[in-house]
Amino acid sequence: MGFKKNFVWGAATASFQIEGAADKRGDSIWDVQCRQPGQIYGGHDGTVACDHVNRFREDVALLKELGIPNYRFSISWPRVLPEGTGKVNEEGLQFYSDLVDCLLENGIEPYVTLYHWDLPQSLMAKGGFLNPDFPQWFEAYTEIVARKLGDRVKNFFTFNEPQCCIGLGYYVGNNAPCIKGLPLENMVPLVHRCLKAHGLAVRKLRQLVPGVKVSIVPCGSAAIPLTDSPADLKAATDHYFACRENDYFSVSLYCDPVVLGKYPDEYLAYAEKHLPEGWKDDMAIISEPIDFISVNIYYGDEVRCGSDGKPEVLPHAVGEPRTAIGWGIAPDALYWAPRMLHERYHLPVFITENGMSCHDAVSLDGKVHDPNRIDYLHRYLLALRRAADDGVDVGGYFQWSLMDNFEWCLGYSQRFGLIHVDFQTLKRTPKDSAYWYGQVIASNGESL
Repeated sequence: MGFKKNFVWGAATASFQIEGAADKRGDSIWDVQCRQPGQIYGGHDGTVACDHVNRFREDVALLKELGIPNYRFSISWPRVLPEGTGKVNEEGLQFYSDLVDCLLENGIEPYVTLYHWDLPQSLMAKGGFLNPDFPQWFEAYTEIVARKLGDRVKNFFTFNEPQCCIGLGYYVGNNAPCIKGLPLENMVPLVHRCLKAHGLAVRKLRQLVPGVKVSIVPCGSAAIPLTDSPADLKAATDHYFACRENDYFSVSLYCDPVVLGKYPDEYLAYAEKHLPEGWKDDMAIISEPIDFISVNIYYGDEVRCGSDGKPEVLPHAVGEPRTAIGWGIAPDALYWAPRMLHERYHLPVFITENGMSCHDAVSLDGKVHDPNRIDYLHRYLLALRRAADDGVDVGGYFQWSLMDNFEWCLGYSQRFGLIHVDFQTLKRTPKDSAYWYGQVIASNGESL
């Protein structure tokens, strides 16, 4: 079977990671984190990044040259609303309008993410996700973006990786706003507000954008059954959708309310008493219909049925292959996660991020040779095509990332891009993998 004819091939980026032009927007929580000594590798920041705001036409030309027909990018909330609410920065909003026009003029379809981690610091000063008004703030911001871009943009994502916004930002404390160890009575309402904000945004987009398609983008480690025995398959599925106390990285915690209209039973068993008053009335908003399941996937864990009948996660093999960032390489993650998501939610599945950080450099011949990335993408895409062959409704794949960029706490130490960026000169050099990926797209995956 292979990939269907209307399969969506693309590449992805995020605002804070590439845009730069920090003087033309309000502060975000990541600007604040970058100013804290020791928080970011090398003291790096997003002030210039890839200077995409000033170079977007060059970047769109590269997308066209490489044959990448769909581009997923995010909107910087503080570029649109420097104070998070109130007065619009018309210049900032116009940048996104100009970017959309440029994409469409070059035959490239825009896919817009409304929130990719860069909350306005002015809203963080009011509590951020902890403030009961957060859903209304996000709804108002969504309306501004929808009214400006909705005549041309028909594909939207609400939150990118709520597991990381919430789990890393408010519990683990590694990511902005770097709050560590919030208790259950605070975390449960925080998750609920994020989901309510998503639902309000979906409803607003449906009201303002004719023909809109919308989703939310969770992430997480895939669960790969050790064997194809029914016991191991069930164990892996149970592990993938589990909701454990103080585990804010669960897939089902964010997808069940959105798609099924209810929280997982095992979550309610320990969290229900902490949900805000009237939470059941919010479920209709939270479960406003979405059009597909989107997920960011890089790695996976092998799981088997243990001797006690419960899922057992196997230790990773000594010396297993890893990417430059230290993540394990598990191509079958792109088979099993889409399969499990499709079986549970009965919606098309989009892979909205997948890619590899490599030790890339410009060679003496002026090119960037990255055979490891080509091999990585080849293996993962073969697994995704196998899922399609087995009847999973796989709708699209966005490679992460279009270009090397600011990798959050790791600064500019990691290179995920199809396009190499010299962060001294900002020169762009497409890597071998970029041309390889263009050939895969041109063949709709038949060249794999």
